[in-house]
Amino acid sequence: MPLSAVPSPTLRLLRPSPRPVGAAACCPVCSPPPVAETAVGQAFAAFLRLEVAQGAATPDTQRGYWSQVRAWTAWCQAQACCLATAPATAVKAYRQALVEAGYQPASIAYKLAVLRRFYAAAVVEGLRPDNPALGVHPPRERRAPELLPCLVEGELLRLLAAVPRAETAPALRDRALLALLAVQGLRTVEVARANVGDLYHGDPVVLRVRGKTRERLLPLRPDLATVLQAYLAARGPVDRDAAGTPLVAAVGNRAGGQRLSRRGIRHVVDGYLRQAGLKRPGVSDHALRHTAATLAYKYTRDLRAVQHMLGHADPRTTARYAHLVERLQQNPALAVPVEV
Repeated sequence: MPLSAVPSPTLRLLRPSPRPVGAAACCPVCSPPPVAETAVGQAFAAFLRLEVAQGAATPDTQRGYWSQVRAWTAWCQAQACCLATAPATAVKAYRQALVEAGYQPASIAYKLAVLRRFYAAAVVEGLRPDNPALGVHPPRERRAPELLPCLVEGELLRLLAAVPRAETAPALRDRALLALLAVQGLRTVEVARANVGDLYHGDPVVLRVRGKTRERLLPLRPDLATVLQAYLAARGPVDRDAAGTPLVAAVGNRAGGQRLSRRGIRHVVDGYLRQAGLKRPGVSDHALRHTAATLAYKYTRDLRAVQHMLGHADPRTTARYAHLVERLQQNPALAVPVEV
């Protein structure tokens, strides 16, 4: 279910909040303008521009924040609840609606975090005295921890072996693409953003990775660096776009030479997963990042190094992979001396 869609049949109706008198651009519930053109929307826009990621929020981050605000706005409109004066009880009812709609606690936590920032901006601008989302917490996670979808070593070898070993530009590109995801642990968006100018040719070759909130310098494995350099030489000149000269470009008649999009990367990855017989629910391009993280921790036991490789701001996020490796290796069933 899309993040911005909350089915109205499951929503609880509220008593409408008092509408401010004479506020022509209060909120979309009280006046026609879209939320971005209202007073609270403009306050939030300024917050995104000046505060998020120290004033350097990526377009993806901004789109994600606005999509959550629009979902909240649509819910308020369905309840005839003024967006600008919504009380804490409205935010709690929204949380309950999300639970009933089947959203997981992590998704609800993200939505509530955006609402807290939305109303914090309104408080700073003097548009309301309090933050109604401040004390509203997401539901607790009651399920057992799930295994992160990833490939085991043998499966990763099968996936990489599915790429032709030819020295053609398409084959070299795909070998480098899969390795960036499944060995170096890049996010799909980070591969899509990478430019030729982000490569620093030294010993080792270093890639400047443009992450979600910050950049990081990532040393590349020598074999991957060799494949990347061979790919760049084989593909020939590629036109620059607004972001630079793409490191990974599309092939074919329609988009050949243009930056390979995130959708294009997923299409390539899924094709090789199917070819290797590894495509299953949950296993896609992002599962390759989990694969890289799990194997990196398994062989280094260095959580901080894995954290830097992945670009995690919070070490607790990286610790999931340590817990996963420990759970897999400390399986008590393996101690039973019985041959199945």
